[in-house]
Amino acid sequence: MKERLTDALYGLGWSAVKKLPESAATGLGRTIADTAWKRRGKGVLRLESNLARVVPDAGPERLAELSQAGMRSYMRYWMESFRLPTWDQERVRRSVHINEVHRLTDGIASDRGVVLALPHMANYDLAGVWVTRALDTPFTTVAERLKPESLYDRFVAYRESLGMEVLPHVGGSAFGTLARRLREGGLVCLVADRDLSASGIEVKFFGETARMPAGPALLAQQTGALLLPVTLWYDDTEVMQGRVHPPVDVPETGTRAEKTSVMTQALADAYATGIAEHPEDWHMLQRLWLADLEEPRA
Repeated sequence: MKERLTDALYGLGWSAVKKLPESAATGLGRTIADTAWKRRGKGVLRLESNLARVVPDAGPERLAELSQAGMRSYMRYWMESFRLPTWDQERVRRSVHINEVHRLTDGIASDRGVVLALPHMANYDLAGVWVTRALDTPFTTVAERLKPESLYDRFVAYRESLGMEVLPHVGGSAFGTLARRLREGGLVCLVADRDLSASGIEVKFFGETARMPAGPALLAQQTGALLLPVTLWYDDTEVMQGRVHPPVDVPETGTRAEKTSVMTQALADAYATGIAEHPEDWHMLQRLWLADLEEPRA
């Protein structure tokens, strides 16, 4: 019953929110965000706990302000995402500004293949649409299997309608397809700041140990593709900002595991830089650090 209700609510969002006037959708998102924040549910409490690591000097009042701003940012992501299928090319172009974008465009022009790796910041779906439309560059990504299956199908259909090739994140089949796309000079985009599987790479993140996926680093090693960290944020305008960070190079020495560890730590450091500058736009409402994963569960 819970899964069917979740699927129905997402379906309502995609069918109804995109029909609202923009001001009404913006107001609805803020109302939902503030209501959820005031209820102090486990997602809000976890967000606040995560932000306490990002801004260790913040007192309770500052953390509350950040978590409220974080929920508003999170709901802005959803309101934009529900409405993205109705945006024309010009609307997408003027809604995104990427700093140091030459690192991406030069990589695309080189036909070397590019892996973009980013954390759960601002609206990565909007950034993806901007890449397909403003840069006229298709790309491949992966999607985690969701329950119910109908909800997963909604997300895949939604992202494919925006010009993305979406692979299911199951087994090892996705990795092989991603590697082929990169060898063909293609672009791969991966959200890569949380991995709770046994294959996750341990990194130091804001002074504590967390796990992040090995995929971006392994793909760069195996295919010779350029690995670029990206961070995104909202400012006080309607334009989402972003930054393409310097590339993460494959170390010249070491085993594959050692190289993967060094490269994944470099990604984590780039994410930390962007998140520290814009903590309210990091939408991490789940457990991330190993110390939290080891907490007794109610």
